[in-house]
Amino acid sequence: MAERDGTNTLDLPLARLLAVLHDVLQGLDAAQTQLRLPGAEGKWSIQQIVEHLLLTYGSSVQAMEARLDKGRPTQARVAWRQRLPRFFVLRLGVLPAGRQAPEAVRPGVPVEPQSGAMLLERVDTALAQLDGMTQAVVASFGPCRSVRHMVLGPMSPQEWLRFHEVHGRLHAGQIRAIREAHGV
Repeated sequence: MAERDGTNTLDLPLARLLAVLHDVLQGLDAAQTQLRLPGAEGKWSIQQIVEHLLLTYGSSVQAMEARLDKGRPTQARVAWRQRLPRFFVLRLGVLPAGRQAPEAVRPGVPVEPQSGAMLLERVDTALAQLDGMTQAVVASFGPCRSVRHMVLGPMSPQEWLRFHEVHGRLHAGQIRAIREAHGV
């Protein structure tokens, strides 16, 4: 995790997200992470949900790295069509249901099933990397809306962290529902 004042801590939204993900993934073996909601053919398994989250973390890191490479914050402004989604996600903490994930962050079929512990190791690493990258963006550009999100428009590092917390909680709820449906 990123160093801050001599301690290893994630920024608060990521720390809360990590706690939620630990809660829903703990104790799952590799077979259990392949479970999906009964009767929900075509829906993601637990492992695929986590893979999706990992892809979004990596995509965000890449967007931030690209912006840092350019040496300046984005010049984009929040468009009118982005204002309502931003309000729901960043203010109310709600992701509208039914939106399909962009192709770049859709998981494939797992090649090798992984246990909840293995998935959590990957989540820990990815969130620490995201935390470090948001800190680098703040150090370079300050707390301004510096990096553009494909749907929500330009966001500050803190808004990026809020987005990931809200997004991760949505998917943690899906994992919880799968576990409850299968009694695990």
